[in-house]
Amino acid sequence: MDETADRPMLPRTWRPRAARLVAYGMGLLVVATMAVLAVVLPPDWRPFDRFLLIALGLAIAAGLHLLGRPRLVADEGGVTVVNGIRTHVLAWEEIVDVRMPVGEPWPTVDLSDGTTLAVMGIQSTDGDLARRGLEEFRRLLRERGEAAEPGGA
Repeated sequence: MDETADRPMLPRTWRPRAARLVAYGMGLLVVATMAVLAVVLPPDWRPFDRFLLIALGLAIAAGLHLLGRPRLVADEGGVTVVNGIRTHVLAWEEIVDVRMPVGEPWPTVDLSDGTTLAVMGIQSTDGDLARRGLEEFRRLLRERGEAAEPGGA
């Protein structure tokens, strides 16, 4: 079998499936519910009150967007880790290793400066999809980064 056949093509993006479905589904449901409530409320509710009800639904949906936003993007120049609020742009050489112990919700990357960084773009709730994504990222890291080959010293 050709070694390049199972190599992921760059650029490659990994996103959690279950978290995105829940976050965006709930956001849509909340906004739709608030809009329906704004329409069917009794006439003594003023237009500004109705507007604020819809605005509250949009604010909740914006908060849920932070849960659906995470992703991991690998390209020739490096890696971009987008978590809920922060985005980290890393060169391949900055990443020493990636780990995801059993029971952890997402992997962490060990960085060359001695710190670690959560990678919420791959989440264990996705099961086999997460395992495949982690293995693809590990393969890329071995080719481009500082990660040692398995079984190496």
